[in-house]
Amino acid sequence: MIRNSIKDLAFGYEIVTRDDVAAMHDATLKLMSGFGVRVAGAEAQELYEEAGCEVDRETDMVKFPAHVVEGAIESAPDTFTMYGRDPNYRAVAGGRNVIFTNFSAGVEIDDPYSGERRATTLSDLRSVVRFLDGLEYVDRITLPVIATDAPAEIKELYEAEALFSNTTKHFAHDADGKEKTRLVFKMAAEVAGGYDQLRERPIISGGCCPTSPLEITKDGGEQIIEAARHGLPCNILSMGLCGGTTPVTLAGTILTCNCEVLAGIVLSQLAHKGAPVFYGSSTTIMDMKRMTSPVGAPEHAMIGSAVAAIGKYYGIPTYVGGT
Repeated sequence: MIRNSIKDLAFGYEIVTRDDVAAMHDATLKLMSGFGVRVAGAEAQELYEEAGCEVDRETDMVKFPAHVVEGAIESAPDTFTMYGRDPNYRAVAGGRNVIFTNFSAGVEIDDPYSGERRATTLSDLRSVVRFLDGLEYVDRITLPVIATDAPAEIKELYEAEALFSNTTKHFAHDADGKEKTRLVFKMAAEVAGGYDQLRERPIISGGCCPTSPLEITKDGGEQIIEAARHGLPCNILSMGLCGGTTPVTLAGTILTCNCEVLAGIVLSQLAHKGAPVFYGSSTTIMDMKRMTSPVGAPEHAMIGSAVAAIGKYYGIPTYVGGT
């Protein structure tokens, strides 16, 4: 079943072996088939049910037979190309290619002129995106800061406009639920010259962050489905916190996150077989003193290394956060 024949699953820093990853996969299949993952939303549940999953509509729990999970791993592409408004721009995800992006969704900024720390604005977003667009080694842009001053009900559309207008690189942006996601993709189609052109040369990626432990919300499921049906890459990014929203051990946390990401990958492949997806993680420990998510913690890098190894084992491009 596992397509990837690379014996060395790491580039350098390695905390898991191929045998460790194989054992993690077996444990994941047992957890997903025996306990399941909570996935809300009638559309997602119908897709799962049609594929042979056991769906409890009262609790939203979905149990995944092994063949459904492994079939989705098999159909997810091992590489895909991301494009931008610049016709010369292209970035290939997968294999041994390494591409760099910025960290995302900042909500505060140290004002470069006044020195004041304040909430980020739409103007900040435009400025930071232009800065990232000019950095040679930033290959792909992720929404860097939130436009907290934009109207809440259509904030994602204002943010999308700022991204389209200030970078020629590929960028990632996600919106809550089906309707907003479709509107963002409609904007992308207008920029690309039509939906067919957007599918042929994706200039935008979608995304979904499962809610640890073991849950994908209705909005998150709709984001995955819409990206798949539009032929756009989707980053399914688990963000568990060891000792907070996931088990305190690294192994238990990685197992939990693997179940969450694979549940999303299954959904993408059921919505459109062969849809491009990232196996994503920005998982770290819980800072028990400050109740925060320390992205610079050593454990974040350790988990990222394991996630990269799991993605290579599955033959699916990986995306890991960190600083």
